[in-house]
Formats: sequence, structure tokens, C-alpha cells
Amino acid sequence: MIKEMGFSSVVIVAGGSGSRMGRPKQLLPLCGKPILVHTIEAFKQVPFVRQIVVVTPEQNRPVVEKYFSGLTFVNPGPTRLESVKNGVACVDSAAQIVAVHDGARPLVNPAHITACLEAAQTYGAAVLAVPVKDTVKIGKEDFVGQTLDRNTLWAAQTPQAYQREILQRALEKFGAEKDATDESQLVERMGVKVRLVKADYKNNKITTPEDLIFAEALMNKNTVYRTGLGFDLHRLEAGRKLFIGGAEIAHSKGFLGHSDGDVVLHAICDALLGAICAGEIGILFPPTDPSIKGICSVDIAKKVLEVLHAHRAEIDHIDATLITEEPKIKPHYEVIRKSLARVFEIPLEQVSFKSKSHEKVGEIGRGEAAMCQAVATVKINSEE
Repeated sequence: MIKEMGFSSVVIVAGGSGSRMGRPKQLLPLCGKPILVHTIEAFKQVPFVRQIVVVTPEQNRPVVEKYFSGLTFVNPGPTRLESVKNGVACVDSAAQIVAVHDGARPLVNPAHITACLEAAQTYGAAVLAVPVKDTVKIGKEDFVGQTLDRNTLWAAQTPQAYQREILQRALEKFGAEKDATDESQLVERMGVKVRLVKADYKNNKITTPEDLIFAEALMNKNTVYRTGLGFDLHRLEAGRKLFIGGAEIAHSKGFLGHSDGDVVLHAICDALLGAICAGEIGILFPPTDPSIKGICSVDIAKKVLEVLHAHRAEIDHIDATLITEEPKIKPHYEVIRKSLARVFEIPLEQVSFKSKSHEKVGEIGRGEAAMCQAVATVKINSEE
């Protein structure tokens, strides 16, 4: 059984230039995240995968490192097979099973990954595959030369998994092959029977723009989007530090509150909680609780993120408007946007922030208070 092997490594090959897509396809956005990030997330869900080796150019790595830590990176080679060899060379010697997967297959099912690892443990080698649905013909000088029996045909996918020694021997013996489109061909040439593990047709490789549209549709099938509204208001008091969106802004006044009074974070947090119908921050952090007196609003936001994740929700977009007469906020727009992106762990392009004056009207107009209105959209992934 697979539980006895204890250690599997996966080599994710993501070194292509994406010539058919116009740019590296593994970094193209898919439902708010790069394709490669979705791919890695699938393997992160498999307990027996203890090491993930990502074969990708150095310039791609900072994008991936925003989402994960503990990955092993290696440079790609001039061909896919050379990239696989580079990745396998970095596999931990304790790994009993090594799987190889295309970085551009983000819809692989973790259950199928596990089944492929189990089959490799039992049979030595295994590949995910699906029965061919179309009738396949061999062409000969623009005419049909032969029609193949599709009942015997399978379309190979990845991951393809092997006992480590078998894969290493195949790469050493046949690693110079130029026509091999996957490493299982090399294993087959050694006389090792490769087990077919039935997967599904969702595990498609994203190669063309049409493939990306197909993947988006599949990922959104069990997804709903919801929007929440948030509002907060705090007085300004001389001598307090001023925090806006998690960033400290130099000013003679700061917000008065049970916490640090960050009206922007408070309004956004309430909008996020509203989007998932989970109340508001006053329930999570009651203002009557003396133990949280002076709490940093960034800590409040981190707790809200935990609540979102528990509801299988992720942030799609946030938009906040601070209404204040002082200080002048426009010079600080980008600092605050970057702070919000960092606090809520989302890309900068998903954050909107702006400020308006109150035209000298009321307490806000007199510089005695400020308020924030926020809108947040979240994506909720329903269970299968």
C-alpha cells in the first residue's frame, strides 16, 4: 500500500516558452492565479508528496514564491526530456516514487494523483490516461491509410509515476532520445510494463488559448461570486499613530479606537465577512474585551482571512474609499495599495484604493473624524 512507501517526489516541468500562447503559459492567469500555482496546489493536497521540484526559469520563480515556500527549483533544459532529467537529478534520495507532471495541467485531480502513485508502487510504473473518444486514422499522402481501433487507444496524461530506480535507469540508458514525447516511452523500452490509471478529461494540458477558456469554464463550474459592503468611522485624536490600510502614515493625529483604529482595514474586513454572511469584526473582536485593547488591525485582517478560508472563499477584488479632510491621502495611494495587497495576500491588481474629502462638512470636514466605505468580491468554491 502507498502508506508504506512514505515519501514521493514530483517533478513539475514548467520551462516552456509558450510560443503558441504568446508568453509563458504556466504563468497565465487562471481564475485569479497563475496556471502553475493551481498545478502545485493539486500536489500540495496529496499527503504522500513530500517534495515538489519545479523546473522553471529563474525569472518565473518570484511569482510562484508569493504562494508557496519549501519548493525545490531547478533550471530547465533545451528540451522537455532534458528538463525532466534536471528535475529528477534534484529529487531527494529518500524518495521511493517519482512523479513527473506538466506544469500546464492545473486541473489534475488529487485523487487521481494518489491512484497513480499507488499503481507505481505496485507495478513499478504508471501513467494517468483516458480512453480516446474520437476515431483515429493514420494519414498517408493526404488520404486515410488505416483506421485504428479506438477501443484499444488511450491518451496519455500526467502525472506519470515510477519507482525512483526505474526512472533513473531509463533516463541514464535512453536519456539522449530526441523523439520521446514522454519519459514512459523510455521506461517501456526497458521492458517495464506501464500501468494505465484511468483519469478524467478535465486533466487537459493548456497549450492554446482555447484550452485556457476550457479550463476557466471547468474551474468556475462549482464557483459562485459574492459581494459584501463594509463601513467604519473613527475619530481622529492628536498624538496617536495613524494607520491606513495597514500602513503607518506620518501625521499629527491618529484614529481613536479599541484597536489601532484603522478604518480602512476595518471596513474591508466587514465587507469580506459580509460577502460570506459571517457577521462583522465586532463579533470576532468585541470592543468590550479588555484583552484585545490596542490590537493591531493587521491581526484582525489575518483572522478574517482564516474565516474566509474556512468558508472555501478567496478574495477576487477589494475597493475602498477613505473619506477624510486630513491628511491628504493621494500622495500615499500606492503605499496603501501595496500594504493592502500584502495584508490580504492578493496581487496588487486586485486592490483599489482612493480617498475623497468631505467638503468641510460636519465632523469629518472639520478634521475630527474619518470614515471608510468598502466593497469586496469573493469567490466561493463549493464542494464537489
